[in-house]
Amino acid sequence: MTKRKLPIGIQTFREIREEGCYYVDKTAYAHQLVAGGKHYFLSRPRRFGKSLFVDTLKELFEGNEPLFQGLAVHDRWDWSVHHPVLRLDFSAGDYTDPTCLADEAAAQLAAFEKQAGIDPGHARASIRFRQIIEALHEHTGQRVVILVDEYDKPILDALETPELARASRDYLRGLYSAIKFSDAHVKFTLLTGVSKFSKVSLFSGLNNLLDITLEPAYSAVCGYTEQDLDTVFAPEFSGLDRNEIRRWYNGYSWLGEEKVYNPFDLLLLFRRRRFQAYWFETGTPTFLVETLLERGVGAPDLEAAIASDDLLSAFDVGEMSTEALLFQTGYLTITGEDDLGGETVYRLGYPNHEVRRSLNRSLLRAMAPDTWDGTRDRLRLHRLLQENDFEGLEALFRAFFAGIPHQWHTKNDIARYEGYYASVFYSHFAAAGLDVRVEDSTSHGRLDMAVLFNDEVYLFEFKTVGKEPEGAAMAQLREKGYADKYRHLGEPIHLIAVEFSREERNLAAFAVERA
Repeated sequence: MTKRKLPIGIQTFREIREEGCYYVDKTAYAHQLVAGGKHYFLSRPRRFGKSLFVDTLKELFEGNEPLFQGLAVHDRWDWSVHHPVLRLDFSAGDYTDPTCLADEAAAQLAAFEKQAGIDPGHARASIRFRQIIEALHEHTGQRVVILVDEYDKPILDALETPELARASRDYLRGLYSAIKFSDAHVKFTLLTGVSKFSKVSLFSGLNNLLDITLEPAYSAVCGYTEQDLDTVFAPEFSGLDRNEIRRWYNGYSWLGEEKVYNPFDLLLLFRRRRFQAYWFETGTPTFLVETLLERGVGAPDLEAAIASDDLLSAFDVGEMSTEALLFQTGYLTITGEDDLGGETVYRLGYPNHEVRRSLNRSLLRAMAPDTWDGTRDRLRLHRLLQENDFEGLEALFRAFFAGIPHQWHTKNDIARYEGYYASVFYSHFAAAGLDVRVEDSTSHGRLDMAVLFNDEVYLFEFKTVGKEPEGAAMAQLREKGYADKYRHLGEPIHLIAVEFSREERNLAAFAVERA
């Protein structure tokens, strides 16, 4: 196999095919959708290839056969039929401006009217949209294909201004209702976006959409599988550690048998030949981090979150569950599922090293914005562990707690429990890219946190002064025999008991023993 052009930032199917870029064939999914239904909805995080898939559908329905030579759909498609395609795309625009959504929709509808050969007959967007659909069907003799890309971006952009977000939601609800009203004139519909707003709030006028977000058959409709890497990108692996690629970027799951990679990460890795947080750094999760801190969600909790199907779908302006927010934006993924008396419960966790490390860095930066120096503190943490300098380790954490603003403590319920303090420890180690395991089960109970580094094992137990007697943390480490689980490694094991003071908002005791 020879190297091809990397399609970095290219979301146009025609350009990828005509320029000879690498292309992971998703056209079998397109055929499967068309053969199995009519109106669909798909949610995936940003930069997962949704726009490219939408553009692929556009070229397919318009009958541009040469672009599909050699692809899975080619011999299964009737190329003699050309459908008119209306593609609404809300990926552009600054929707924090109250006028942007109406202006953007009006511009796109005007272009559709020109395509249909009709003059604007009504000021209301939903009515214009219906008139366009009907006119195109009448003029071409073929029913219309409707593709909506980033259907929810106008709402997501405005989440920090709830009144504007609700206004955008209501506007879009009216616009999308035209699709159901015009059903007799519609061949196929696909709406894609990051979030899955409840049907009551946004899709009450379009309640016939089939949601394929968590259908196993479509789990890899966006993203790259291990097989895709082997068959398409094999020429790019020279000089790169395949296990590191997997650790950094693989791990996203929507109930499929195989987990997938984020395409953006891999394309940038193949270009730059360095492991970095490419996907995470394209979108600063300020709103997400602030929401986690305001709700008192501890960083270790994200390793083992659980949610029902209803909870993952409970997303609306001002009514976003933490689990839904993290899952739909790609910071958590499904790691397993359980059947509880007929109800499916999903286990959630970080998808990979990139997200775990980067999100915890963002949390630390938000908690102590004036005192935490990320690079300096991470280097210091590594050095302290390499030298087993436990006095220095204690000083590092004392300094960090002292730098957290007083109002952050007082406004968060989590500050009343050792979970908050433990979160700070966890985030430091996770942000440094270390092997951190929380609530690690042993035959004697559950350990708060284990860190495996430099061929040594560090076992942490956290307590709050006043809730239990002084020295309770170290006593539990000894009596529960947590070290026994790790003795087979043949590595030095350190027991670290950390006690916190709510009054002083800092460490009360920090004791270390060899197991």
